[in-house]
Amino acid sequence: MGFKAVRLNALTYPVEPTERAELERAGAEFIAIEGRDADEIVAPAADCDALLVISARVPGTVVERLKQCRVIARLGAGTDRIDVAAATRAGIVVTNVPDFCVNELAEHTFALLLAWTRRLPYMMEQMRQGNWTARHHPGVHRLAGQTLGFVGFGQSAVSVAERARAFGLRLRAWVRDAGKYREKAAALGVELVELDRLLAESDFVSVHVPLTPATRHLIGARELALMKPTALLINTARGAIVDERALVEALRGKQIGGAALDVFEELDVFGPPGAAPVHPLLELDNVLLTTSESALATGLRHATTDTAKMSVMTEKMMNSGRRTFFSAASFWANGMLQLR
Repeated sequence: MGFKAVRLNALTYPVEPTERAELERAGAEFIAIEGRDADEIVAPAADCDALLVISARVPGTVVERLKQCRVIARLGAGTDRIDVAAATRAGIVVTNVPDFCVNELAEHTFALLLAWTRRLPYMMEQMRQGNWTARHHPGVHRLAGQTLGFVGFGQSAVSVAERARAFGLRLRAWVRDAGKYREKAAALGVELVELDRLLAESDFVSVHVPLTPATRHLIGARELALMKPTALLINTARGAIVDERALVEALRGKQIGGAALDVFEELDVFGPPGAAPVHPLLELDNVLLTTSESALATGLRHATTDTAKMSVMTEKMMNSGRRTFFSAASFWANGMLQLR
């Protein structure tokens, strides 16, 4: 075969038959590994033409050792686990799927909001104990008329907003560039406000920004202190956008009402299953925690299969008679790989 594709996370996210078939149909020599550390990745990938990534970290020390690689395909949206700058220096294109799992993430975000509002985990436990009076829980409030604030207003936040309107929620959002989002926000009845005001006035705060140096710990002790004592913080974006240690302290002190998290800064939900993890979040009774499932649904993996195939075809194009190269950073920033 003329070129080689290495797919990471083969244990965490097993390769489906259709994925393998499509890549082999595209003419790729296809190798699947887990890739938990640099040496495990480099061993089969040093001479690969395409590296396909779901959740593994691909640091610069790995990128520098990929001597033939022309494309690193993130089979998902975020590229924060890939050293894009190192790839740019090496002339390697980094691709992603900006609209990957937008619907699933929105559904999960809203499921967390509803589960918290109706106190569903608590009610289930009380049912098991025969405590019928639990229905009088003082924390159950009508959803209509409450305020949902979005930190960021990209595709996932827009998708949540579309659902939230049907429930009668007031909608607000904070973005760095209000002009870019003003028309879309107005169409959905979303008021664009400053971050401090959003945090202070929202009953639910939902995080929807990518993880970058500018957004790491965007929500820290100061920001948590601005929130209502009854407010719920929802994070289905990236764990490190919220200062997890500051969040634990705010939850312990009942400074905010609770947190619903599908992503984490310190808990590694992509590692191998094993003993129950130890983390202060798991000791709290005012949290809803899920296993980073917001990106998953039956049938969704077909999108990653198409992405992998497209990335392999990109590599073939780049190594044809017309040797076309893109800056990995600009390729990623402009969202050139849009699959639907």
